[in-house]
Amino acid sequence: MKEIKKEFGEPSRIDMSAYGYDWWIYNRDVNDYFQLAVEKGKVVSAYGIGDKVNVAPFEIGQSIDAIYSSLYVEPTVDIEAGDNTYRFELSEEDMNMRPLIELGDIYVQLYLDKFTGTVSSVRFLNNSTLLKQQPYELTYHGTLVPVKDLSEEEWNKVREGNEKQIFDITNIVRSRFDLKPLGWDDSTAEVAYLNSQEMKGIQEKNQVSETKGDLDDRLKSGEVQYSVAGENIAANYVDAVAVMEGWLNSEGHRETILSEEFTDLGVGVYKKFYTQNFIKKK
Repeated sequence: MKEIKKEFGEPSRIDMSAYGYDWWIYNRDVNDYFQLAVEKGKVVSAYGIGDKVNVAPFEIGQSIDAIYSSLYVEPTVDIEAGDNTYRFELSEEDMNMRPLIELGDIYVQLYLDKFTGTVSSVRFLNNSTLLKQQPYELTYHGTLVPVKDLSEEEWNKVREGNEKQIFDITNIVRSRFDLKPLGWDDSTAEVAYLNSQEMKGIQEKNQVSETKGDLDDRLKSGEVQYSVAGENIAANYVDAVAVMEGWLNSEGHRETILSEEFTDLGVGVYKKFYTQNFIKKK
């Protein structure tokens, strides 16, 4: 850890993840935003989205055409670990928006912005971290890499980190398109959290909620003062990074994130259920 701090300085904060590592967040500058996943004193993953972050051999904002003209991306990636063998199989959508590339003993997820035709962000992972997350369809022989079951208290810590990262990354993306940063609104965040919690309950019961109501109803119930509101929801993404890049490649969700109307944001995460509520304050 001393080497990490010597190289990059103290992190702005440390967020717990659901995969056995802590995210060290470096968010002092939107142009230099990155996250380091630290497990047992070692970096096991790294994520960069700031326009000036060094993600060599790639670049933030690099043309997708340039990447595919110089690099052949396989639709399958094989990993051997001891007596175990694993194969990730990428769909056409995966290949177009988040291809997986093997670089020696490191794996790279390229998050591609299909609307601009450029690299949006880059995540580097070792094989163990990739196998814990299972972000693509997986077939294997042997045993899976175990992921610890979390207590409710631990999930709450993961929740806090995911919410803050979604907020940070939202404003980084907005700055990329010369939009004003959004403020954080606690009341709106509570409404968002209750919605994510309810989404989890609906999935478990396999039924439609009769009490949820629409966004206006929920914001009013939460006594949120606003004139305009918008919402993004999602489920079953591995973490904040993955869900943000998923939203950015979905036209309706993207429009909400990049709307000039909104002034504030509340994010609510319950396990792997995610809600963004955007408002324009009165």
